[in-house]
Amino acid sequence: MLSVLLAADEALSHHDVERRLARSHDIDRVTLYRVLEWLTVQGLAHKVSGDDRIWRFSAAGHADGRTVHAHAHFECSDCGRVICLEEAQMPSIALPAGFRRREIEVTVKGTCDACRG
Repeated sequence: MLSVLLAADEALSHHDVERRLARSHDIDRVTLYRVLEWLTVQGLAHKVSGDDRIWRFSAAGHADGRTVHAHAHFECSDCGRVICLEEAQMPSIALPAGFRRREIEVTVKGTCDACRG
């Protein structure tokens, strides 16, 4: 499953992963869900929920050997496609004393190139 996420150029839903795996593997949905969640907990993948409330998964990026969780996403309002915006600058947000950041979620919403064309 990780190889499917690594090969994808956008975040994939459970069904997207299942369809891509069906070409070469026979796997049941429960196992698929569990492995995707495990990959997320292990920091090998991350997930983002769109306006359609469907979780989409992508392989987690790495920088200096550490997993990167703070990056922006783009969600197409027409087709629901979600892509990672790895190059986007994340805002620096000061937290009150004693607070610790776990993650930052930034989603830019609009229309993708395929839907605009």
